[in-house]
Amino acid sequence: MANSATTTAAVPSTAERILDAAEDLFAEKGYSATSLGDVADRVGIRSPSLYNHFKNKEALYEAVLERLLADFSAPLAELNGGPVTNERVFSWLETIVRQHHANPNLARLLQHAALSGGPHTNELIDRLFRPMFQSDARIDGDSITLFRDTGLQPWAVMAFNNLVMSYVTMAPMYRDLLGQDPFSEEALENQLNLIKMLLLAVFEYKGSSPSAT
Repeated sequence: MANSATTTAAVPSTAERILDAAEDLFAEKGYSATSLGDVADRVGIRSPSLYNHFKNKEALYEAVLERLLADFSAPLAELNGGPVTNERVFSWLETIVRQHHANPNLARLLQHAALSGGPHTNELIDRLFRPMFQSDARIDGDSITLFRDTGLQPWAVMAFNNLVMSYVTMAPMYRDLLGQDPFSEEALENQLNLIKMLLLAVFEYKGSSPSAT
């Protein structure tokens, strides 16, 4: 039997429970359609109690974003912290895909932000996407990375993000067509294999002009 100290440490704090509930609701409904009352109901507390932890809905949304961005930005920061080899790129890619499968809330929240807006959208862009667009890494000594020489880098980045994130937002609609749970380990491996094949095509592009391809 666990001692009282261990048991206490394992119990999420009220603030953590609020963040968890808010993250789920913002991902399900978007910022505008989510109220503090909705969050309080899901946590099982009275609405006024929320103000002991977050001053308003925007502050709660900002805290949810901060937690998600810290988790999802870390792999790219680690990749950019050293030489960008093929092996490290594939490792980063697999980490990102697995993160989105494990927690689809960021992709769903981003979808709502893209369609209906919300506070701190520019921060989302700056912290999550801009480093990808501005990356000046070299792969295996080649000066072309992500189509930089052809001006297609931004489109390649958008295509990659769309492929990864739209899977976790749209794949559940195809559950019956897939014949399996889109979040199962088997489905995850299929998604990873497809993305890796496409990334190999990027590596083999070698900076060729669009007309040449």
